Amino acid sequence: MSKYSLDYLDHLESEAIHIFREVAGQFERPALLFSGGKDSITLVQLALKAFRPGKFPFPLVHIDTGHNFPEALEYRDQLAKTLGEKLIVRNVEDTIKAKHLTEPKGKFASRNALQTYTLLDTIEEFKFDACIGGARRDEEKARAKERIFSVRDEFGQWDPKLQRPELWNTYNGRITKGENVRVFPISNWTELDVWNYIRREKIELPSIYFSHEREVIDHEGQLVAVSDFIKLDDTDKVLRKKVRYRTVGDMTCTAAVESHASNIDDIISEITATKTSERGETRIDDKVSEAAMEDRKKNGYF
Repeated sequence: MSKYSLDYLDHLESEAIHIFREVAGQFERPALLFSGGKDSITLVQLALKAFRPGKFPFPLVHIDTGHNFPEALEYRDQLAKTLGEKLIVRNVEDTIKAKHLTEPKGKFASRNALQTYTLLDTIEEFKFDACIGGARRDEEKARAKERIFSVRDEFGQWDPKLQRPELWNTYNGRITKGENVRVFPISNWTELDVWNYIRREKIELPSIYFSHEREVIDHEGQLVAVSDFIKLDDTDKVLRKKVRYRTVGDMTCTAAVESHASNIDDIISEITATKTSERGETRIDDKVSEAAMEDRKKNGYF
């Protein structure tokens, strides 16, 4: 008798689709956090496979810091329009004004941590009981130990010591009033898996993921794009380089990598050869401390 086995990408896809359908079955008001980055774009593709020809059982939600790459925002709006799905955008700028929060200072004044306030307000506004995100275990050590169904308390906080066991494909989404669950369908994927899936599914991406010329400065070995959000000083030397982005966050906290990879095959070749994770190579905000990501998650971050 012949044995049937799934290709590894089919296996990852099947697992993610199962998780999406578990969310739809277990929660009353889920949402898909969508930024226009490659991981959230992959989530949208998986949601299409999970729920089409029907509509998504959740809206797309973007917490906009005001420091995003314009290419990602343009892609975000166009994709939502093309799919005919509801897109909810809430702005960190409005939260800063409403809550009288202190605007971050410094050369790379990032609003990244302030997204937490806006996210929690948005969860409260729409009574979301589950938020689906594109975090992966291979990105960073705090994410490596977080469950696929990650329960947050009534304050949006994550306690690593109170995580639930996840045996086989069983996910426990039961929560009490005020609690929220963050769900990560591609938690078991790697950066290379995502790119192989993008290639297989012929998924379009924002242009910043591919090699292009951009004005940058060299900050401690990282190439940071020149923008209105970064305060240049006399010591900065503006360079024009061929770069691409491995991950897309704010312009104030995301560095580019020097690259001539102009297509997906070339990008996959680069990733296969690299010895540094995407966040390790490009995220300035993760270098604040050894536990920067975990500290943000404990306070309610994505």
